[in-house]
Amino acid sequence: MNRRKTLSMVALVSATALVLAACGGGDAEGDGEAAGGDAAAEGGKTLRLALNQTEEHPSFIALDNWGQRLEEATDGRWSIDVYPNETLGAQQEALHLVSDGTVDLAIVSGTQLENLNEDFLVFNLPKVFDDVEHQMSVINDQSIVGDLYSSLEESNNLTVLGGFTQGARSVYTTFGPIESPEDMAGKKLRVQESELHIAMAEALGASATPMAFGELYTGLQSGVVDAAENNEVSYWTQKHYEVAPHWTYTKHLVGLDYLIVNSDLLAGMSEEDRAILDEEWTATYEEHTELWNTATEEAIANAKAGGAEFHEIDTAAFDEALGALADEFISNENQQALYDAARAAAN
Repeated sequence: MNRRKTLSMVALVSATALVLAACGGGDAEGDGEAAGGDAAAEGGKTLRLALNQTEEHPSFIALDNWGQRLEEATDGRWSIDVYPNETLGAQQEALHLVSDGTVDLAIVSGTQLENLNEDFLVFNLPKVFDDVEHQMSVINDQSIVGDLYSSLEESNNLTVLGGFTQGARSVYTTFGPIESPEDMAGKKLRVQESELHIAMAEALGASATPMAFGELYTGLQSGVVDAAENNEVSYWTQKHYEVAPHWTYTKHLVGLDYLIVNSDLLAGMSEEDRAILDEEWTATYEEHTELWNTATEEAIANAKAGGAEFHEIDTAAFDEALGALADEFISNENQQALYDAARAAAN
């Protein structure tokens, strides 16, 4: 990290602390005007992007490269500084800061946006996407997602530009492979704290146990939980293979992160620069997908070398129960239309 970025990070962290103290941890709704004062900088600026991953993560690498390409393509008018490791706060805090213009962009999970507009729930459903390729074709198709991505502009001053995959998620256990929901009977599965994820655990045949991700290694080691679900990259980097060495490819969910940007910022860009931003963003999510696929292959190889066993199964027994969650959780016409369009794109 160069000296200019280090100094700007110190200044921004100080400003962020003041904003968070003034906001008192409230919700992410804004009044449509950016508090940052320079969000609509038509002539250009160095954009501040909040990320909760490390510098080695595919998301940081792809976003950092995006900033470099943007600076070159706009002759230095626009650039991006990526602040990793939750330097600017956790995702909920970063979302608020983008809304009020203190931060320009952030990567946030689908669950965060679901809390602002329940229609985002559709892309968090198990089995809505068959795989990463299907997911990326849907979430970057403006004919499908255009209205959804602009739905937070008036209420929250946020625009969604697109998304990054979190990869296909499967179940890993301390006790052995699983081939049907019956194998999970009486077992405690760690899930994220949401109604949908609790229902997902039950559809997988397990007892849902919400738990902070940072506590999961100890939870698996001590027997507080018997299983968890995630992607292979997290399985390897968090060393969960050491205490839950059996990975079963249930592929029940393809996780998703979104890139959000302050809406006033976008409105203040010239047409030329906005077109460049969008073009380079396309190159960015494509690069991220390639990096993610490579990281996944490396994670599998490393976990196997560390003693993990990977089990391919017929997922039909799980698919039926997981597919039923769409009928349970889809609650309006917009959600149904999004779900139908996503599924049609798989054919």
